[in-house]
Amino acid sequence: MSAVEFDSDGVRCAGFHLRGEGDAFADGDGRRACVVLANGFGGTVDSGLEPYVERFAAAGIDALAFDYRHFGASEGQPRQLLSIERQLQDYAAAIAFARSVDGVDPDRIVVWGSSYAGGHAVPVAVADGRVAGVIAQVPAMDGLVTLINIARYAGPGHLAKLTLAGLRDLAASLRGRPPVMLPVVGPPGSIAAMTAPDSEAGYRSIAGATWSNEVLARIVLSTGTYRPGLQADRLPCPMLVQIADRDTIAPVKAAQDAAWRATGRAEVRTYPIGHFDIYTGEPFERAIADQLHFLRRHVGARSDGRAAEPQLPAQLAG
Repeated sequence: MSAVEFDSDGVRCAGFHLRGEGDAFADGDGRRACVVLANGFGGTVDSGLEPYVERFAAAGIDALAFDYRHFGASEGQPRQLLSIERQLQDYAAAIAFARSVDGVDPDRIVVWGSSYAGGHAVPVAVADGRVAGVIAQVPAMDGLVTLINIARYAGPGHLAKLTLAGLRDLAASLRGRPPVMLPVVGPPGSIAAMTAPDSEAGYRSIAGATWSNEVLARIVLSTGTYRPGLQADRLPCPMLVQIADRDTIAPVKAAQDAAWRATGRAEVRTYPIGHFDIYTGEPFERAIADQLHFLRRHVGARSDGRAAEPQLPAQLAG
């Protein structure tokens, strides 16, 4: 893998790029499709993304994975600040950078997001208007529904404590004081963004060396108004939605609703697993196989060596 850097609104973002092997996804000029990958809530590139990058490259597709500013190897102060607006900007900057990479076909860029980034992938694709496909893996498509889900499994008192932490962090930022941090995951009963029974063990099972179990608490105040799945009817390209039907983190109904809004563009695959199971073992093998199938049909090369024309599915596939 090659380390890469690119500018996003004056901040250096870092990641890595792996060139696709062979010519299975090469057009007549030898240019390949490229998947741009980003991780979920508080995630970093070394937390579960490498296996996807390696499989894409082995299949012949370029892959570019990056850290949002404030996280991992990217710059940005304060550290661990999760800003939805800035993450969407970073995604757009990563796509622009991918289009500039030697050997990449700028018209065959696919946006890949998991969990929180699975939701980001929708507005990113809509704003870009040119990407050739979206892969939304166990996506968080509706922040309001997510908050309702948290209140359901942890209780309204837990949600109130998260909100109070967010308000304290916001007040600290206005007064120039140190930020109030919130754990990304914790055991049931603790004060963390995710406390469902499988959250902590699941996240830690994929966590890399640069991952830190904390975010600035102010993100809680923005969660309920961020509902990226509502933009799915404006998608300019095909979308693969991969749903873990035992997901306790990203509400299943919100992902289904986003796919419904994108009817004619969306394909749905469901798996009898929890949210974090999809990153390893047999669930990963099934998920990556479905992703490669989607990519071959929509951005693969034809027998004449030219890039395939994008194909929109006639209906949802179960």
